[in-house]
Amino acid sequence: MIIKKDLLAISKDLKKIIQKTDRLILDFGKIEKQKVKPTKARATKKVLAKKKTAKLTATDQVLRIIMKRKRGIDTSTLMHKTGFDERKVRNIVFKASKEGKIQRVGRGLYAGIK
Repeated sequence: MIIKKDLLAISKDLKKIIQKTDRLILDFGKIEKQKVKPTKARATKKVLAKKKTAKLTATDQVLRIIMKRKRGIDTSTLMHKTGFDERKVRNIVFKASKEGKIQRVGRGLYAGIK
């Protein structure tokens, strides 16, 4: 008797599960049909791409500071303004003077060429 009751309870549970899965399948089919419906084409706004600004190189930063000074600037002030170490500033100044971008105004002073 106990086994028969257990089997009946299990069959009821299985029937409920089958009904729930059938409902879920129907609901899923409705959702798919809603997604398939063609929608009206909306006017899309054109988004302008932002121009990427190139980062200034260390040389460009130093040259920009030198060009702003009319009477010239020394390397210690360049180090203070840019935050670069002494070796880097001296190498940039040396290279720029060899390329003819800056000139030596006085002892340790450098100015841009006009």
